[in-house]
Amino acid sequence: MQLDPARFFWSVMGRVQARNTDLATQDLADPTDDSARNDGGKGINDAAAQLGVTHRALRFYEDKGLIEPARAGNTRIYSRRDIARMQLILRGKRLGFSLREIKEFLDLYDADPTQLEQMQHLVGQISARLRLLERQSAALQVTIAELQTMQQQAGERIALLNADQARRRPAR
Repeated sequence: MQLDPARFFWSVMGRVQARNTDLATQDLADPTDDSARNDGGKGINDAAAQLGVTHRALRFYEDKGLIEPARAGNTRIYSRRDIARMQLILRGKRLGFSLREIKEFLDLYDADPTQLEQMQHLVGQISARLRLLERQSAALQVTIAELQTMQQQAGERIALLNADQARRRPAR
């Protein structure tokens, strides 16, 4: 049985989607699927509500070239493809990727129909992000330990000061 890399990728992303967002009950459209461009689409109000973002956020990502909604006069029409790209953008932001990194990843959809390059890039980006988070986690653990030690020492000092004050009070 031949494995379709695009379907495999989107099945993985769909499982990640289900674990990480409130949009888990929605189908994640394939942002490489041009047929999703002409699906009737959603207006900015519906798209913003579905994604849990503001109109301004949608316009911001459009200005950055990350999504390209169709136009009907002055009205933006967001296709399933645009919604899927926004879901990936929002997930990337939650995971700490920069807009530049997210844009590079999304641009690979158009450049590599097999998605091999995209998957290799994704693995590299995830590995780098994991290393950074592991370093940050180690630093946080050190800071937490220091704060716990300081809290314990301060508590012991307070107990000593309270005991000292109690001894100094005149007997009644």
